[in-house]
Amino acid sequence: MATFVLVHGAWHGGWCYKRVAARLRGEGHEVFCPTLSGIADRSHLLNPEIGLSTHVADIANLIRWEELEDVILAGHSYGGMVVTGAADAVPERIKALVYIDAFVPQNGQATFDFMLPERKTGYIASVERNGGYMEPVPAAAFDVNPADQAWVNAQCTLHPIACFLEKLSLSGAVDRITERHYHVAEGWGPSAFPGIADSLRGKPGWTVKGFDCGHDIMVDMPDELTAALLDVAG
Repeated sequence: MATFVLVHGAWHGGWCYKRVAARLRGEGHEVFCPTLSGIADRSHLLNPEIGLSTHVADIANLIRWEELEDVILAGHSYGGMVVTGAADAVPERIKALVYIDAFVPQNGQATFDFMLPERKTGYIASVERNGGYMEPVPAAAFDVNPADQAWVNAQCTLHPIACFLEKLSLSGAVDRITERHYHVAEGWGPSAFPGIADSLRGKPGWTVKGFDCGHDIMVDMPDELTAALLDVAG
Protein backbone atom coordinates (compact mmCIF):
# COMPACT_ATOMS: atom_id res chain seq x y z
CA MET A 1 0.00 0.00 0.00
CA ALA A 2 1.28 3.45 -0.95
CA THR A 3 0.37 6.77 0.62
CA PHE A 4 -0.59 9.64 -1.68
CA VAL A 5 -1.12 13.30 -0.78
CA LEU A 6 -2.66 15.10 -3.77
CA VAL A 7 -2.55 18.90 -3.67
CA HIS A 8 -4.75 21.02 -5.92
CA GLY A 9 -3.93 24.25 -7.71
CA ALA A 10 -5.31 27.77 -7.46
CA TRP A 11 -9.10 28.24 -7.23
CA HIS A 12 -9.64 24.47 -7.00
CA GLY A 13 -9.99 22.22 -3.95
CA GLY A 14 -9.53 18.62 -2.94
CA TRP A 15 -12.71 17.90 -4.91
CA CYS A 16 -10.82 18.00 -8.23
CA TYR A 17 -9.04 14.72 -7.38
CA LYS A 18 -12.16 12.76 -6.45
CA ARG A 19 -12.02 10.54 -9.55
CA VAL A 20 -8.33 9.79 -9.20
CA ALA A 21 -8.63 9.26 -5.43
CA ALA A 22 -11.46 6.75 -5.89
CA ARG A 23 -9.37 4.79 -8.36
CA LEU A 24 -6.28 4.78 -6.15
CA ARG A 25 -8.30 3.73 -3.09
CA GLY A 26 -9.86 1.00 -5.17
CA GLU A 27 -6.34 -0.37 -5.63
CA GLY A 28 -5.86 -0.41 -1.86
CA HIS A 29 -3.82 2.76 -1.41
CA GLU A 30 -4.17 5.51 1.20
CA VAL A 31 -5.09 8.85 -0.35
CA PHE A 32 -5.39 12.35 1.10
CA CYS A 33 -6.84 15.21 -0.96
CA PRO A 34 -6.62 18.23 1.37
CA THR A 35 -8.11 21.60 0.48
CA LEU A 36 -5.82 24.56 1.10
CA SER A 37 -6.86 27.31 3.51
CA GLY A 38 -9.39 29.80 2.17
CA ILE A 39 -10.49 27.83 -0.90
CA ALA A 40 -13.44 25.60 -1.83
CA ASP A 41 -14.74 23.76 1.26
CA ARG A 42 -12.42 25.96 3.34
CA SER A 43 -13.55 29.20 1.65
CA HIS A 44 -15.12 30.32 4.94
CA LEU A 45 -11.53 30.94 6.10
CA LEU A 46 -10.69 33.23 3.17
CA ASN A 47 -8.72 36.31 4.16
CA PRO A 48 -6.08 38.47 2.44
CA GLU A 49 -3.29 37.32 4.76
CA ILE A 50 -3.36 33.77 3.39
CA GLY A 51 -0.18 33.29 1.40
CA LEU A 52 2.04 30.57 0.03
CA SER A 53 3.56 29.89 3.46
CA THR A 54 0.05 29.24 4.83
CA HIS A 55 -0.56 26.61 2.20
CA VAL A 56 2.88 25.03 2.69
CA ALA A 57 2.03 24.70 6.39
CA ASP A 58 -1.36 23.16 5.52
CA ILE A 59 0.36 20.27 3.76
CA ALA A 60 3.40 19.87 6.01
CA ASN A 61 1.14 19.78 9.06
CA LEU A 62 -1.20 17.24 7.48
CA ILE A 63 1.77 14.95 6.88
CA ARG A 64 3.07 15.46 10.42
CA TRP A 65 -0.20 15.03 12.30
CA GLU A 66 -1.42 12.12 10.20
CA GLU A 67 2.00 10.56 10.88
CA LEU A 68 2.53 9.77 7.22
CA GLU A 69 5.69 8.14 5.89
CA ASP A 70 6.98 7.35 2.39
CA VAL A 71 4.53 9.85 0.92
CA ILE A 72 4.04 10.30 -2.80
CA LEU A 73 3.38 14.04 -2.76
CA ALA A 74 1.75 15.46 -5.89
CA GLY A 75 0.87 19.04 -6.73
CA HIS A 76 -1.12 20.50 -9.63
CA SER A 77 -0.30 23.90 -11.14
CA TYR A 78 0.18 26.37 -8.23
CA GLY A 79 0.24 23.25 -6.06
CA GLY A 80 3.77 22.66 -7.33
CA MET A 81 4.87 25.65 -5.27
CA VAL A 82 3.10 24.21 -2.24
CA VAL A 83 4.44 20.66 -2.43
CA THR A 84 7.99 21.90 -2.95
CA GLY A 85 7.76 23.94 0.25
CA ALA A 86 6.07 21.15 2.18
CA ALA A 87 8.67 18.61 1.05
CA ASP A 88 11.41 20.97 2.18
CA ALA A 89 9.76 21.09 5.63
CA VAL A 90 9.40 17.30 6.03
CA PRO A 91 11.81 15.69 3.54
CA GLU A 92 12.29 12.58 5.65
CA ARG A 93 8.63 11.69 5.11
CA ILE A 94 8.56 12.04 1.31
CA LYS A 95 9.21 9.14 -1.09
CA ALA A 96 8.64 11.00 -4.35
CA LEU A 97 7.48 14.34 -5.72
CA VAL A 98 5.03 14.52 -8.62
CA TYR A 99 4.33 17.78 -10.47
CA ILE A 100 1.08 17.72 -12.45
CA ASP A 101 1.29 20.51 -15.06
CA ALA A 102 2.83 22.49 -12.23
CA PHE A 103 5.44 25.05 -11.31
CA VAL A 104 8.79 23.70 -10.09
CA PRO A 105 10.27 26.52 -8.02
CA GLN A 106 13.69 27.28 -6.64
CA ASN A 107 14.37 29.15 -3.41
CA GLY A 108 13.18 32.76 -3.57
CA GLN A 109 10.79 32.33 -6.50
CA ALA A 110 7.13 33.35 -6.48
CA THR A 111 4.30 32.00 -8.60
CA PHE A 112 4.14 35.25 -10.57
CA ASP A 113 7.76 34.69 -11.63
CA PHE A 114 6.56 31.86 -13.87
CA MET A 115 3.49 33.57 -15.32
CA LEU A 116 3.01 34.43 -18.96
CA PRO A 117 2.61 38.25 -19.03
CA GLU A 118 -0.96 38.18 -20.35
CA ARG A 119 -2.09 35.81 -17.59
CA LYS A 120 -0.43 37.87 -14.87
CA THR A 121 -2.12 41.02 -16.16
CA GLY A 122 -5.50 39.31 -16.15
CA TYR A 123 -5.10 38.02 -12.60
CA ILE A 124 -4.12 41.45 -11.29
CA ALA A 125 -7.13 43.01 -13.00
CA SER A 126 -9.44 40.47 -11.37
CA VAL A 127 -8.01 41.36 -7.95
CA GLU A 128 -9.10 44.95 -8.45
CA ARG A 129 -12.65 43.70 -9.02
CA ASN A 130 -12.65 41.34 -6.04
CA GLY A 131 -11.09 43.19 -3.14
CA GLY A 132 -7.71 41.48 -3.07
CA TYR A 133 -8.68 38.09 -4.44
CA MET A 134 -8.23 36.51 -7.85
CA GLU A 135 -11.42 35.27 -9.46
CA PRO A 136 -11.42 31.75 -10.92
CA VAL A 137 -10.22 31.23 -14.45
CA PRO A 138 -13.08 29.82 -16.57
CA ALA A 139 -12.72 26.09 -17.13
CA ALA A 140 -12.83 26.63 -20.89
CA ALA A 141 -9.63 28.69 -20.67
CA PHE A 142 -7.88 25.64 -19.22
CA ASP A 143 -9.44 23.48 -21.96
CA VAL A 144 -11.36 21.33 -19.50
CA ASN A 145 -13.45 18.89 -21.50
CA PRO A 146 -16.89 20.37 -22.36
CA ALA A 147 -18.84 17.83 -20.29
CA ASP A 148 -17.09 18.94 -17.08
CA GLN A 149 -16.77 22.68 -17.59
CA ALA A 150 -19.97 23.64 -15.75
CA TRP A 151 -19.02 21.43 -12.79
CA VAL A 152 -15.50 22.86 -12.54
CA ASN A 153 -16.77 26.44 -12.84
CA ALA A 154 -19.30 25.83 -10.05
CA GLN A 155 -16.66 24.35 -7.74
CA CYS A 156 -13.89 26.92 -8.14
CA THR A 157 -13.63 29.85 -5.70
CA LEU A 158 -11.65 33.05 -5.12
CA HIS A 159 -7.93 32.78 -4.39
CA PRO A 160 -5.77 35.26 -2.41
CA ILE A 161 -3.25 37.10 -4.58
CA ALA A 162 -0.73 36.95 -1.73
CA CYS A 163 -0.23 33.28 -2.65
CA PHE A 164 1.14 34.31 -6.05
CA LEU A 165 3.22 37.21 -4.70
CA GLU A 166 4.95 35.51 -1.78
CA LYS A 167 8.38 34.08 -2.53
CA LEU A 168 9.07 30.48 -1.54
CA SER A 169 11.59 30.06 1.23
CA LEU A 170 13.53 26.78 1.03
CA SER A 171 16.26 25.46 3.32
CA GLY A 172 17.59 23.08 0.68
CA ALA A 173 16.31 19.99 2.47
CA VAL A 174 13.96 19.27 -0.44
CA ASP A 175 17.05 18.38 -2.50
CA ARG A 176 17.29 15.12 -0.52
CA ILE A 177 14.26 13.87 -2.45
CA THR A 178 15.78 12.39 -5.57
CA GLU A 179 12.72 10.78 -7.19
CA ARG A 180 10.71 13.34 -9.13
CA HIS A 181 8.13 13.13 -11.88
CA TYR A 182 6.62 15.76 -14.19
CA HIS A 183 3.24 15.16 -15.84
CA VAL A 184 2.60 17.78 -18.52
CA ALA A 185 -0.72 18.55 -20.23
CA GLU A 186 -0.03 18.83 -23.94
CA GLY A 187 -3.55 19.66 -25.14
CA TRP A 188 -3.86 23.35 -24.20
CA GLY A 189 -1.99 26.63 -24.37
CA PRO A 190 -0.35 29.01 -24.36
CA SER A 191 1.20 27.64 -21.17
CA ALA A 192 4.46 27.88 -19.27
CA PHE A 193 4.35 24.20 -18.36
CA PRO A 194 5.64 22.57 -21.58
CA GLY A 195 8.77 24.68 -21.25
CA ILE A 196 9.23 23.48 -17.68
CA ALA A 197 8.75 19.88 -18.82
CA ASP A 198 11.34 20.32 -21.60
CA SER A 199 13.86 21.73 -19.13
CA LEU A 200 13.51 18.60 -16.97
CA ARG A 201 13.80 15.94 -19.68
CA GLY A 202 16.95 13.94 -19.18
CA LYS A 203 17.81 15.48 -15.81
CA PRO A 204 18.94 12.96 -13.18
CA GLY A 205 16.07 11.80 -10.97
CA TRP A 206 13.33 13.13 -13.25
CA THR A 207 10.83 11.37 -15.48
CA VAL A 208 8.55 13.37 -17.77
CA LYS A 209 5.22 12.10 -19.12
CA GLY A 210 2.81 13.87 -21.47
CA PHE A 211 -1.01 13.83 -21.43
CA ASP A 212 -3.09 14.85 -24.44
CA CYS A 213 -5.64 16.97 -22.58
CA GLY A 214 -6.25 20.33 -20.93
CA HIS A 215 -4.65 21.69 -17.78
CA ASP A 216 -6.85 19.77 -15.31
CA ILE A 217 -5.43 16.33 -16.06
CA MET A 218 -7.13 14.80 -13.01
CA VAL A 219 -10.51 15.86 -14.44
CA ASP A 220 -9.90 15.14 -18.12
CA MET A 221 -7.85 11.92 -17.91
CA PRO A 222 -8.35 10.34 -14.47
CA ASP A 223 -7.61 6.80 -15.66
CA GLU A 224 -4.34 7.80 -17.26
CA LEU A 225 -3.24 9.96 -14.33
CA THR A 226 -4.09 7.17 -11.90
CA ALA A 227 -1.98 4.76 -13.95
CA ALA A 228 0.93 7.20 -13.90
CA LEU A 229 0.67 7.61 -10.12
CA LEU A 230 0.54 3.83 -9.68
CA ASP A 231 3.75 3.63 -11.70
CA VAL A 232 5.35 6.00 -9.19
CA ALA A 233 4.15 3.77 -6.37
CA GLY A 234 5.76 0.80 -8.08
